[in-house]
Amino acid sequence: MTFLLLGFVIALSVGLTGIGGGSFTVPALLLIAGVAPAEAVGTTFVFAGVLRLVAAPFYLGARQVHSRYFRLLLQGAVPGLLIGVLILRLLAKGHSNPIIVIVVGLLLTLSSAITFVPRVQSPGFAKKNSAWLPWLAFPIGIESGFSSAGAGALGTVLLLNYSEMTPAEVVGTDIVFGLVLALIGSAIHWTFGSISLTLLGQLLLGGIPGVLAGCMLGRIVPAQRLKAVVAGIAIFAGLQLVWSGTRTLTVKARPNAAEYAAPASVGLRP
Repeated sequence: MTFLLLGFVIALSVGLTGIGGGSFTVPALLLIAGVAPAEAVGTTFVFAGVLRLVAAPFYLGARQVHSRYFRLLLQGAVPGLLIGVLILRLLAKGHSNPIIVIVVGLLLTLSSAITFVPRVQSPGFAKKNSAWLPWLAFPIGIESGFSSAGAGALGTVLLLNYSEMTPAEVVGTDIVFGLVLALIGSAIHWTFGSISLTLLGQLLLGGIPGVLAGCMLGRIVPAQRLKAVVAGIAIFAGLQLVWSGTRTLTVKARPNAAEYAAPASVGLRP
């Protein structure tokens, strides 16, 4: 019941604002369900992909997706995504789970905090310098591959500040952009077996009606104000992950410290 309700709330946020899928789901799976980081990221990829698959037709039907910018973003983000997934897999094999949790927490905190940075708008930038979009999307892809987050928050900030698109077009383009990244990430994690089908099913039971409600309410609810609330909660969740990972590392280090301290104390005896 907890994850069903959680799935509904997260999906409502995605439908309304285009962000929140990875920023909320990964911390919930790590902190509440206690799953391994790689499994949390893989499950989130599939969950976020299904949500965006449901939401995308609403924006495609309203012609609120900029096809050219969408293609340019993918050119940079897809290679970055593959690199991010590779880094995650390498760290997971090395049993560095607390380090992964800390890094994921830092990435979520920083990417969400960008929402509160004063805008330096240059609406004509993307139109005049479109060749830069793939390079700007590359680090977004890396973060998305490592933490399953970033496509929503960072993609939205990039398009809002540096393109001539309306807010509705930005949300629509970013949802379809995030959908493709989620599909690729889901396929990779599925082959690795790093997906919890039990948790995924519970999240989707609440998530599908949640994203439908969010898309229908998106035309009457001011999404810009909601983004600040969503980003604030995501920052808190990211900091919680950093604290949790740091505490785990400290606990693991204590036995080693005692082990090395024992011989030293023996040597000091008269």
